[in-house]
Amino acid sequence: MITETGFRLPIAKMGMMWAGIILVNLALLGCVRLEVATPDKPININMNVKIEHEIHIKIDRQIEDMLKNNSNLF
Repeated sequence: MITETGFRLPIAKMGMMWAGIILVNLALLGCVRLEVATPDKPININMNVKIEHEIHIKIDRQIEDMLKNNSNLF
């Protein structure tokens, strides 16, 4: 039916249209498959890390002299 404001469907046809839209959406929703599975192979993380340390030790003069005189301590 066409009115002054534009095209209008009768209420019965609008209900059938919405029912059809809902049925199509439900049918498509039933086709969606979601699967969560663990991988067959283990996950390998390769981290190439280079660590360098510099250790600075300050020794008392007296201990330093003792170490020089008695080199067989260590």
